[in-house]
Amino acid sequence: MRRMDKRNNPRKAHVRHILVANKPEARDILEQIQNSKKPFKEFKKMAKRFSNCASGSKKGDLGEFIEGQMVLDFEKAVWATEPESVPAKFIKTQFGYHIIWVHSKTDSSE
Repeated sequence: MRRMDKRNNPRKAHVRHILVANKPEARDILEQIQNSKKPFKEFKKMAKRFSNCASGSKKGDLGEFIEGQMVLDFEKAVWATEPESVPAKFIKTQFGYHIIWVHSKTDSSE
């Protein structure tokens, strides 16, 4: 993990994710979410069923975190994602493959 951001007002985000071990599984889950009539409901169901992270029991909810708490590639994907949008892709980190749902983001200027 990186050191926490020491600025007075670091950016914050509220995020859910699904963490899986391999690319084909991440691709399958992402396609099911994207093709669902209710993508958010499907995301939560898939997180509970397939995520390798302890957050899976909370339907993937990681809660709110501040910039610097998560690994860099994960954070880059979060800041590049529009809140409440259906995930367009998954990302890879040293922990595995993540499908991310961003609920909200606040800029350091807010």
